[in-house]
Amino acid sequence: MKKFLKLFLVLLILLGTISCNQIDTNIIKVDLRGKLIFYTIDVGQGDGLLIRTPNENFVLIDAGSEKEEGKFIDFLDKNDIFKIDYVIATHPHEDHIGNIDYVINNYDVKKVYMPKVTANTKTFEKLMEAIKSKNLKITTAKAGQSFEVDGVRFDFLAPNKDRYEDLNNYSAVLKVTYNNNTMLLMGDAEKLSEGEIIKKYDVKADIIKIGHHGSVSSTGKSFIKKVSPKYAVISCGRDNDYGHPHKETLEILNSLGINILRTDESGTIIFAMDGQNIELLK
Repeated sequence: MKKFLKLFLVLLILLGTISCNQIDTNIIKVDLRGKLIFYTIDVGQGDGLLIRTPNENFVLIDAGSEKEEGKFIDFLDKNDIFKIDYVIATHPHEDHIGNIDYVINNYDVKKVYMPKVTANTKTFEKLMEAIKSKNLKITTAKAGQSFEVDGVRFDFLAPNKDRYEDLNNYSAVLKVTYNNNTMLLMGDAEKLSEGEIIKKYDVKADIIKIGHHGSVSSTGKSFIKKVSPKYAVISCGRDNDYGHPHKETLEILNSLGINILRTDESGTIIFAMDGQNIELLK
């Protein structure tokens, strides 16, 4: 059935009925040309975010756990993702970097961003081996760094210090701006990092990817009030052992009237942005 559907879609494209820019995993028939597409990939208990810029360059922020490699690769295949240009590993926890070695080994990655912290794990070792084998250099992800792709600006708001007790607080936090559309991507940053960020930066954003899978250790009320998002996206696994997202975090978000979207309930979550408007595709 899947093969038949793919052949049918190819036939429609050849006939000019629809364009390849109008197809995604769920065959959502909207014109995506010139838009920023933001995917929160369902990678179970972990984080995997992908941004497609208006001219179809791809920025990957984390890639989930190696335990969910099948899910991650399936997402890439179903969405016809044939290239990934920039990779950001927010911090070296396995549920964030588990599949980044696969990406580096199989895609023509131009640049890798990582915070200046290491981990004594096989997963981290495999990632470093992949980076070395492709002769890539790591650009340190830290507050104050930025880059731009197709008019989309990526600003690092954290980490703000060189040393933290908790590995989560080394998380690279990104503010993504496309004209008047903004997103705040928190990695696993906890309240300590949130406090450092709001002392230095404007965090207001339309969408926030909630820190640490909705743990009570992140998403302080004063912080989320400053962000004042319309949407809060939580990436977590169904019936996970950590109880993510925590009740306290959900209560804060609900009390502020923020729309909550969860990968454990909705699967992969997809937004399209034209620089002014935001459309929730799934």
